[in-house]
Amino acid sequence: MASIDSIIEDFEILDDWEDRYRYLIELGRALEPLPESARVEANKVRGCASQVWLETRVGQDADGRPVLTFRGDSDAHIVRGLVSLALAFYSGRTAEDILAADAAGLFERLGLTAHLTPQRSNGVRSMVERIRGDARAAVLPA
Repeated sequence: MASIDSIIEDFEILDDWEDRYRYLIELGRALEPLPESARVEANKVRGCASQVWLETRVGQDADGRPVLTFRGDSDAHIVRGLVSLALAFYSGRTAEDILAADAAGLFERLGLTAHLTPQRSNGVRSMVERIRGDARAAVLPA
């Protein structure tokens, strides 16, 4: 999976929105497929027009802070690219970093806010809220 920094750099090079959409589709194609065993109701993201699944795993860093890793998939090409973008931005970070991260700022910087359909924008918000909810749950005392 591409790093978020390389994705940002690639987006900045691409001037044409058709090229950016193609790049999103390429990001989605490069995403490791989610196994069928993870395509369960509990992993479905609510609020997405397309089918989107997110699997969350919680580990710990050397300081004992929760670190979340994500795997995801979608049945739609562009949405799969948006899943890949979200995973590059969030996966492998501490719960605190996830909660402090500005996904809206990232999507604005990439120009996605202005170029996604309202349905896709709602789906992205749902995906981000799901990730943030998982991060909040990881920092709650047991």
